[in-house]
Amino acid sequence: MFLRLFFLFTIVPAVELFLLIKVGQKIGAGNTILLILFTGLLGAFYARQQGLRVMSNIQWKVDQGQVPGDDLINGAMLLVGGALLITPGFITDLLGFSLIFPLTREVLKGFVKKQIDRKIREGRVRFHRY
Repeated sequence: MFLRLFFLFTIVPAVELFLLIKVGQKIGAGNTILLILFTGLLGAFYARQQGLRVMSNIQWKVDQGQVPGDDLINGAMLLVGGALLITPGFITDLLGFSLIFPLTREVLKGFVKKQIDRKIREGRVRFHRY
């Protein structure tokens, strides 16, 4: 766990900073800042649009008495993707957009579902009824 946190909070930001500096040297600091702002705004807009669609699907399924399992995973992925997109950097933007676009999100959702299934089988996830 420590190595994951170290990687997440030290290595990733260092690589992001390196890339931002390199891109800034090639296209200029102002253009780099504009690019960061543009991807953040575009990502926030698209995440909101997709999030509203997922919320509508969840509401419809609940109204029909169905469990909205896939839509809940989609919602969580959109939340994480949106957070990554408002974080400055090119790696986080790439991952954020991959979580927001439906095609790539579907591919990644398969991986997420396998991880959830594995954790349930191993007994690392518990369900409680109240």
